[in-house]
Amino acid sequence: MNLYGAYYRPSTSPDAALAGDLIKAINGEFSSVTCYEQLAKLAPSENARKRILEIRDDEVRHLRFFQQAYRHLTGQTHTPVQTENCPREYREGLISSFLDEQETVDFYLKMSDRAQDPALKDTLRRIAMDEQNHAVWFLYLMNQG
Repeated sequence: MNLYGAYYRPSTSPDAALAGDLIKAINGEFSSVTCYEQLAKLAPSENARKRILEIRDDEVRHLRFFQQAYRHLTGQTHTPVQTENCPREYREGLISSFLDEQETVDFYLKMSDRAQDPALKDTLRRIAMDEQNHAVWFLYLMNQG
């Protein structure tokens, strides 16, 4: 069982071609976790801080899933690398996070379109929906201040 409730059966054939994208996803989720932790500290209210930390928790789950999928497809592990600089200002962080989440939705949907394993395909779509939801929350937070 993965963290989204679906059993993930690894496929070593065509989905192994997603390994490079999985590394990019691992690094991206790791970077988001790090930056959202910092962004939460800059939040002007407790409600905003809690929302950002909830998004961060989702990103931790995504990171674990991508690490698990990579391990199943390649038999290897990938140590995450911080690939983005975290903004130092709250508003700049919200804008950057919103744009990153929107781009990530497209990236994960394209990965899903290429995936052959039905459970992997479904989980990638679910994660893309999470990312879209995060973008909406960041947009909401931008409009609060």
